[in-house]
Amino acid sequence: MTRLDAHAANDLPITTDRDIEQRVADLLQGAHRRQWWTLYLDDADVQQPVLMPMAGYPDDPDAPVGAEGTVARVLANRLAEIVESIGAAKVVFVWERSGGASVTAADRAWASALGAACRNAGVAVRAQLVLHDRGVRWLAPDDLA
Repeated sequence: MTRLDAHAANDLPITTDRDIEQRVADLLQGAHRRQWWTLYLDDADVQQPVLMPMAGYPDDPDAPVGAEGTVARVLANRLAEIVESIGAAKVVFVWERSGGASVTAADRAWASALGAACRNAGVAVRAQLVLHDRGVRWLAPDDLA
């Protein structure tokens, strides 16, 4: 497997679900620790030159955070600011964690809560995936029910 050059990523739109899976696999290449990644896409589905990891996020996306609401809501509001400031049109979330490809309760909780909070904040989520020990798995709507 070859690593994707950053300049090539800026020239290759990722328009299909398979393209997104391949891009994530090319960029991240397997789980190392529990963290969450955000990729930003423009209107033409070209990845923006920002790939943001976040380690140390809480276990519970519905935990209250002062007057701002839940952790998921606060993160969605911050994502809305980032999307606007870099001119992105949509985001892709990658939930990195050790273990197998089966969707866990934690995967489900975070993907559902952050997806809903992003909808409320006006952030378009193009896809959510899990990066596990053996590769990448798409989180389909059925996985989040």
